[in-house]
Amino acid sequence: MALLYRAELHPTKLELLAGWLPGRPWYRGQAGDVVRLASYRFDDPAGKVGIETTLLRVGDGPVHQVPLTYRDAPLDGGDDWLLGTAEHSVLGRRWVYDACGDPVYAAALAGAILGGAGQAQEYFEVDGRRQLREPTMTVTGSGGEGSPVPAVGALRRVVDADPALVVTDAVELAVPRRLGDGAGGPAGARLVGTWPGQPTPLPLAYASPR
Repeated sequence: MALLYRAELHPTKLELLAGWLPGRPWYRGQAGDVVRLASYRFDDPAGKVGIETTLLRVGDGPVHQVPLTYRDAPLDGGDDWLLGTAEHSVLGRRWVYDACGDPVYAAALAGAILGGAGQAQEYFEVDGRRQLREPTMTVTGSGGEGSPVPAVGALRRVVDADPALVVTDAVELAVPRRLGDGAGGPAGARLVGTWPGQPTPLPLAYASPR
């Protein structure tokens, strides 16, 4: 479950992304205003790290996929993956990272693909009551619900490319950055998703136990 707040964020996530994207080696398009198309979230079992993946577009460019993590303190060794900091009107300062460099995201993604954990249900808390927010997209992992998931452990290598490659102690993950460009991915377990305007499931990530 992801508990959200009706709060202000300065700068906004889209503003952070607009400044960060043009410097990525896998980004294709011009600098400009970022438009959010859809997003999905995973749970952090410890309840400390926000995990959100956004599908976005700039102008008439391709659809890009950017997983982000939100933390209340800097991630040790995570400077290369930091988009910036933002002030949250409820939670205070948040450190925003490209999640491919965050081990909490790697563990959540492996669980969603291999263990059928799926996406987190999203709730707003309003006047002490929780209100379900309808998802903007649906994601499904190929692993059966409750299937064993290897302990991810530390990140051993991360390649900032398309797809991003995340190598951990127990699993290799591949995360396409540009969606629907016809490029194939690794064989085996995968996460697929649909969203408005994309009724046919597209691959969002792949997992291969080591």
